[in-house]
Amino acid sequence: MLSEEKIKIMTNLAMFEKHEGKRIFPVNRYFKSDYIGSKLFRSFFSYTLSFMLCLILWGLYYMEQWLNTMERSSLTAAGIRIGVIYIAGLVIYLGISGHVYMKRYEYASRGIKVYLAKLKRLDKRYEGNARPLKRTKGGRTS
Repeated sequence: MLSEEKIKIMTNLAMFEKHEGKRIFPVNRYFKSDYIGSKLFRSFFSYTLSFMLCLILWGLYYMEQWLNTMERSSLTAAGIRIGVIYIAGLVIYLGISGHVYMKRYEYASRGIKVYLAKLKRLDKRYEGNARPLKRTKGGRTS
């Protein structure tokens, strides 16, 4: 027999899966440290690639000036400056990325708890209909 309340719960679950499923279900496969670590690893490579591309563009833009004043001391000073900028930017970028992915994991774990609570609620509704009838005194069923 169809129950209006069950249909509402199932519809609510389906809408929850449709809207929040892409954000919360992939996160459920990881521990927090593994999820954040994998995202930080990916962030490290994306930052490094972006930095290298910007460095190449910057180098090509100032190529003529560098070729005119090619001194060992100025090149080492420029290399040290570039290294310091890279390290500082990397630390800041990874800090921001770690914070963002930590918040995403916490959001997804709360979403999973909500989803599981809704599933338990639906399961209780099904258990209510599947219970065997109890016999009372006098042979009547209730």
